Amino acid sequence: MTARSSWWGDALRGAVAGTVATWLMDQVTTGVQATQSAADRAREEAARPNGRGAVANLVERLDGALGTRLDRTGRVRAETAVHYALGALPGALYGIARGRLPLVGGWAGAAYGGVLWAVNDEALNTRLGLAGPFAAYPLSAHWRGFVGHVALGAATDSGLDILGAA
Repeated sequence: MTARSSWWGDALRGAVAGTVATWLMDQVTTGVQATQSAADRAREEAARPNGRGAVANLVERLDGALGTRLDRTGRVRAETAVHYALGALPGALYGIARGRLPLVGGWAGAAYGGVLWAVNDEALNTRLGLAGPFAAYPLSAHWRGFVGHVALGAATDSGLDILGAA
């Protein structure tokens, strides 16, 4: 590999790292969720549009728009695929940016995760109607998302190191 690998190679490495990091994020958020109070869990459930999380609402919307009419098994598979794609795609973009833009890399992986949380969880999901408004959720839910996304960013950055990205 040269001092700077191709952007395509870095995108592929980033997608792989982002996918693995998504699994790690799930482990972290599941652990944090176990510490939430019953009242916070109930408030979070009540805040979810259609009683579903953002990914499930996105799959429902796509299913309707595409006219695919997924059955229960297909919906679960689609939700899993979309969830991991939401780690792979930004991971690919991070992989490209990491060796090419100043301040991207190292501890910036954690900052990248924080930015993903703010943009995706706290802004886009609400704006698109995939999640309820910020104030409807308990602070513990926001904290869980933040911690999970910081873990995702740090793991994506570490994964890129392991995979030999520039």
